[in-house]
Amino acid sequence: MEFKNILLINEGNVATVVIDRPEVRNALNGETVKELSSAMDMLEKNEQVRVIIFTGSGEKAFAAGADINQLTKRKPMDAFVSGSMSELYRRIESSKKATIAAINGYALGGGFELALSCDIRIASENVKLGLPELNLAVIPGAGGTQRLSRIVGRGVALDMILTGEFLLADEAKQLGLVSKVVNQEDLLEVAKEKANRIIQKGPIAVQMAKLTVSKGYDVDMDTGLLIESLAQALLYGTEDKVEGTQAFLEKRTAAFAGK
Repeated sequence: MEFKNILLINEGNVATVVIDRPEVRNALNGETVKELSSAMDMLEKNEQVRVIIFTGSGEKAFAAGADINQLTKRKPMDAFVSGSMSELYRRIESSKKATIAAINGYALGGGFELALSCDIRIASENVKLGLPELNLAVIPGAGGTQRLSRIVGRGVALDMILTGEFLLADEAKQLGLVSKVVNQEDLLEVAKEKANRIIQKGPIAVQMAKLTVSKGYDVDMDTGLLIESLAQALLYGTEDKVEGTQAFLEKRTAAFAGK
């Protein structure tokens, strides 16, 4: 499938999705969201791909929010339409694949919300992160009000949302919003190195780790521990568990089959 607004690069077990609209700081119009959704369809069906990296074209922006020209035409029920940005980000968040946001430059509004939906966030030194939607008399509507508060806490989230102030790289690192800050020229390489670490792990264990953290986050401790035990019970019955333990004892690299 050919795309106009994104690039999809498959490199074995790692796929990189590049938002390719540098002339408008990789703004996310409706067509780009549709292409991202189509890319997710393809990647979810591709069993070889185990990690998906999202980034932006050029050095100025990861994705500088939604297309304001299209926002002016939004009607009330458009907030619930199928195929929305919010629906796409929920798919990314709940993907069986591990996801990494390699954030370069500006990540604002819907662009920041895309990064928030990923499992891991790595930032270049020149990033600026923010949710400026209230300047337009709307709120972050693609998960920003929910995911940001769960990552950095209610107070910091409300500060960012109500003021529209941007976070710089070091501030984001201190808050745990990004796990690593690197030079711009090293960003994609570092993201791929992290992806390669992930693909060395048991594939089903990666899925279960994502599931237990996600589903256990907002429940009481006993329920979270039960989810963890059930996931562990499933993993105890896999061929990969046998292979992983045997490989460790035999001091060799495990050959996981995802079974």
